[in-house]
Amino acid sequence: MKKFKSFDVNVEDGILIITIGSISGSSNINSKFIKEIKTLMNFIYNDENIKGVIITGFREGIFATGFGIEELQTLIDANGRKFSEEGQEAFAMIENCPKPVIAAVNGIAEGSGCELALACHIRLATEKATFRVPEVYVGLIPGFGATQRLPQIVGKGKALEIMMTASTLNVKEAKEIGLVNHVLNYKETMIKKAVEIIGKTMRNSPLAISMLIDCVNASYKSDENGFQTEANSFEHCCNNDYFKNKIKKKKDNENDVEI
Repeated sequence: MKKFKSFDVNVEDGILIITIGSISGSSNINSKFIKEIKTLMNFIYNDENIKGVIITGFREGIFATGFGIEELQTLIDANGRKFSEEGQEAFAMIENCPKPVIAAVNGIAEGSGCELALACHIRLATEKATFRVPEVYVGLIPGFGATQRLPQIVGKGKALEIMMTASTLNVKEAKEIGLVNHVLNYKETMIKKAVEIIGKTMRNSPLAISMLIDCVNASYKSDENGFQTEANSFEHCCNNDYFKNKIKKKKDNENDVEI
């Protein structure tokens, strides 16, 4: 696997861990990060040996932060729509990944760093984690999908309050509104929990996991009938060898648990 400048990548037992930043790298979600994460996600989509993904931060107390001042300056004269669409495309690849993607938030998740966490399927956090989308403070709005994903996760009213006030949420508040699934004491414990969750999904059908992600995402798309997507996916699973073999084994084992 190629080396990346924006993050380190490690694969162990079918789980790929993305660690944002390094001793010399930045924790900013910038244009370089967007290009590199798209390349990596293409690899993840196509490598059957990768069963799940964990995204975390390298620096103590920092998961990922937003654009640096230099990049914000370029937006004045650049094509803002193109910049936003490129970030949306990259984060959509995370959201639509057919394999579980877990954000292990080890500290500050701010701006596009928070948007990155929102794009993941599941969010874990340490007690030091904070979440903030502060773009309105400098006269912008979130551009990588937060205006769509945050209301889906915490509800319209709460999402608008968070974004309009540019408030910082501590981990207790994030857990109370459903932004975070689990809160752990330390980063090492959090990564262990993320590995445990992916390990449980690995005991199940990869196709069914992929179909579940598609169906849940479809429920938020105005141009897609989520129930029809579910019915189509159900049929696809019924015709898959994994399901057929499982049913045969259940038939041969009368003591097997019912679905």
